Amino acid sequence: QVMLAESGGGLVQAGGSLRLSCEASGSAASVNAMGWYRQASGKERELVVVMSSGGSTKSGDSVKGRFTISRDNAKNTVHLQMNSLKPEDTAVYYCYIQKSGLDYWGQGTQVTVSS
Repeated sequence: QVMLAESGGGLVQAGGSLRLSCEASGSAASVNAMGWYRQASGKERELVVVMSSGGSTKSGDSVKGRFTISRDNAKNTVHLQMNSLKPEDTAVYYCYIQKSGLDYWGQGTQVTVSS
C-alpha cells in the first residue's frame, strides 16, 4: 500500500502562483509515474501533468506553458509549480503515482483561483 501526502493548496488571485507537493510512502523502487490530476466541481477528473520515471512528461492542453512538474526520485516526491493561474484552474488536485503496475491517489487538495 502506498500513502500519498499532499500539501500546498489554497486560495490565490488570478495571475498568481501556487506550488503543490506530494510525498509518497515507501521506496521509490518500481515507481513508473508520478503526477497530478484535477477535478472541478461537476466535471470529470482530468490530467494535469504526469512524469515518467525516465523524465518524460504528459500535460493537459490547458496547463501547458503555465504548470511545471518536478520530481525528486530519491525522496519519492513530486511538485507542481502553477503559474499564471486562472479561475478555470479551480479544482481539487490529486496526486497520482503508478507503482508496480498499480495506481494510487492522494486525498486531494483544493485550489481556488479568484477573479
